[in-house]
Amino acid sequence: MRLSFVVPAYNEEAYLPACLESILAQTRELGDQVEIIVVNNASTDRTREVALGYPGVRVVDEMRKGLTFARQAGFAASSGELIANVDSDSRLTPGWVDKVLRNFAGDAKMVALSGPFIYYDLTPQQLVSVRIFYAAAYLVYALNRWVLRAGSMVQGGNFVLRRDALVKIGGFDTTISFYGEDTDIARRMHQVGSVKFTLDLKMFSSARRLNKEGMLTMAGRYTLNYLWTTFSKKPFTEEYVDIREPAAVKPKV
Repeated sequence: MRLSFVVPAYNEEAYLPACLESILAQTRELGDQVEIIVVNNASTDRTREVALGYPGVRVVDEMRKGLTFARQAGFAASSGELIANVDSDSRLTPGWVDKVLRNFAGDAKMVALSGPFIYYDLTPQQLVSVRIFYAAAYLVYALNRWVLRAGSMVQGGNFVLRRDALVKIGGFDTTISFYGEDTDIARRMHQVGSVKFTLDLKMFSSARRLNKEGMLTMAGRYTLNYLWTTFSKKPFTEEYVDIREPAAVKPKV
């Protein structure tokens, strides 16, 4: 089963190397069964050059700035049966690729697989709050998927889609700028197959947005847009804050 990684990147020269290295570390032995595509999304820094510095990594330029434009461009350029959507400030946890391939091989009806983030730059106290949020989110996901049957849940930046199902639903909705894009995909993929969210498929990620906008604000905003997108088919919040740091600022490790 060929696996295509799509990594949207807007001014991510500081974070992109760790992301790509984490992918390469788990896929080198898979050869041509894996491809890695970085979508240079109107960057003005060295994102493109950084990506091209990694052998086997392909760069696709998408000058229309926006997350869904980047995801769609990467999908259009990919060739794998599975499309792994990974954010450029994220890093694969150990065994991530094996878990993805095993899950899809074991369930032919599965069209999407996702899991939570582990934020590597939060304090221990903040991490406790995040775990509580994910516990509540999982209960909402279970209610939505198995009781209401109105949709499902995926975590943006940590989800894998089956190609033929994504084609069937018409790809990503590029009218959605940021909030609700993952919920929209979960809702529409749920109509054509099984969408699974599991706490076992974790991904390391930066908490830049949480730190910039505040944890309570972000929790409320994501919850509101999850419910709004599930039931009205469009997100409540159309604008979002650009949290990209200046190129000279290096990520915390």
